Amino acid sequence: MRITLLLPALLLCASCAHHGSVAPPPPPAMAGWITPAEAVHAANDDPQRGISGTFVIHVRTVDLTDHGLYLNSETDYRHQANLTVWLAPEQADALRARLDNLPLDRLVNRRLLVQGTARREKIVFSRDGVPSDKYYYQTHVRLSDPRQARFAP
Repeated sequence: MRITLLLPALLLCASCAHHGSVAPPPPPAMAGWITPAEAVHAANDDPQRGISGTFVIHVRTVDLTDHGLYLNSETDYRHQANLTVWLAPEQADALRARLDNLPLDRLVNRRLLVQGTARREKIVFSRDGVPSDKYYYQTHVRLSDPRQARFAP
C-alpha cells in the first residue's frame, strides 16, 4: 500500500528531473545591445577607446543643468555601475521632441537605446570652483545628436 501511495509522487519527481534549468536566450531584438554593466566594464578595460555600439539603458534619474542633460542608469550617479548618457543642454528640447514630446522627467523608468561610445570620464571634486586632488570615474556616452537615442521596444 505504501508503494501505491509513493508511486505517483516518484513519477512526478522523475519527470521534473528531465527538465533543465537553463535560462532561455534573450529575445533576438536584444542581441547586440550593450548593458550598463558591460559598458562600464569595457570602458574600464580600455579607457582611451571605450566601447562603441548600441546601449540599452533603463533611466533611473534625469538631471538638466547648465552643463548638460544627464540620463543615469543608477539612482546614484556616482555609483561605480552607473552609465550616464550626456547631451548638450541646448539639445534637450530636440531630444524631448524626438521622444514623443515626453517631459524629460517622465523618462525615468523608461528604457532607451542609445548609439555612441562609452568612455571612462575622470570627475574631479572641487570646492568653490577650485579643483582638489580627489576624483572618481564615471562612464559616459556623450551624444552629439538627439537622433542617437530612441525608445527601446
